[in-house]
Amino acid sequence: MPRSRNTVASKRRKKKILKSAKGFFGRRKNVWTIAKNAVEKALLYSYSHRKRKKRDMRSLWIQRINAAVGQHDLSYSRFINLLQKNNIKLNRKVLADMAMNDPKSFSEVLKTIK
Repeated sequence: MPRSRNTVASKRRKKKILKSAKGFFGRRKNVWTIAKNAVEKALLYSYSHRKRKKRDMRSLWIQRINAAVGQHDLSYSRFINLLQKNNIKLNRKVLADMAMNDPKSFSEVLKTIK
């Protein structure tokens, strides 16, 4: 009895991978083995970069806060320390947004902690 293959399922699997590889350069988009490796690698990168994005955003917020408090002759670390001592619970995302879009309210926060 000859071996039967489930071509419907295998074609569906290949089609799914090749669809995910759409937009890749060269043979990475249309050669099965190369596309499969490229898609697997891309999925690994997307997982780790979702974590990386959070780190990068926090770093950006810290830089923006540091630039804003630097105009008021204060360092970032002293500013955060004074916030904690005065029991002001504003996170870095909100503080960075205030520093960029609403400098008046940010200066009010600085006045309250000094």
